[in-house]
Amino acid sequence: MTGMDRPRRLRRTPALRRLVAETTLQPRQLILPMFVADGLAEPREISSMPGVQQHSMDSLRKAAVEAVAAGVGGLMLFGVPKAEDKDPLGSQASDPEGILNRGLRALAHEVGDSTVVMADTCLDEFTSHGHCGVLSPEGAVDNDATLQRYVDMALAQAETGADLLGTSGMMDGQVGAIRAGLDAAGYTDTGILAYAAKYASAFYGPFREAVGSSLEGDRRTYQQDPANRREAVRELELDLAEGADIVMVKPAMSYLDILRDVADRSTVPVAAYQISGEYAMITAAAQNGWIDRRGAILESLLGIRRAGADMVLTYWATEAAHWLS
Repeated sequence: MTGMDRPRRLRRTPALRRLVAETTLQPRQLILPMFVADGLAEPREISSMPGVQQHSMDSLRKAAVEAVAAGVGGLMLFGVPKAEDKDPLGSQASDPEGILNRGLRALAHEVGDSTVVMADTCLDEFTSHGHCGVLSPEGAVDNDATLQRYVDMALAQAETGADLLGTSGMMDGQVGAIRAGLDAAGYTDTGILAYAAKYASAFYGPFREAVGSSLEGDRRTYQQDPANRREAVRELELDLAEGADIVMVKPAMSYLDILRDVADRSTVPVAAYQISGEYAMITAAAQNGWIDRRGAILESLLGIRRAGADMVLTYWATEAAHWLS
């Protein structure tokens, strides 16, 4: 056996494995998505995402303080308006007193000095038809009319003190339009977290419950086809040229090849979103006793990091941060 390669030498003890680990997972690399719902006095459980809640304004602040104390890197906020406040243009999205903008101001005031406050800059939660943009008379999503609504929304969010705006609608030219609108209004320090590669995934199902979606039809005319890989690189290059500060791949776990492609080519930090369906699958399997919950969560996050994500949006951010600390 003399001269045989023995890789197992470096796996023999926990200390050795820790010493030679190629990928790290740290609390600062985790971002917590949060939902704040209008009109709630108490937080409301999301049935398809056990352990995740729609927050009241008070519980939002409390959960944010807990997350920051655990060391998470940032908070991504989604707003859930009352059903009667939705309209075809998603007017609540750009209303300074709309639920998302009120929530962003609360986060900026409560924890804004100690974490990164991120806003979902998309119309789908606020439109009566549930699409991410304005519809044409024929019922199709009107890309260029939607861009102006995104600018209106971005300006309202920048005014709240949000650090990063998450352009998740997958409209052509959205990053450039928002960057130009922000700069013209003097918000040159407000950053853009661009959803460069966002796929039309079946794994978004639980999220639709989380935001009270009113979606009619599907989003396949603007979100990417799961069959396509090269297209993601094209989207990445466009967003970089338009001024993205961070780029994102969504979903994460079924798209690790896309994440690797983006990470290999990006000149800015790369994020990945471990989405609601991915959360729900691991949670359900763990509840049935089929997998080890903590081990599966940490392994899934490590895999996303190993594929190239500098940061991971995950509903387990606070809990995982406690474990890692």
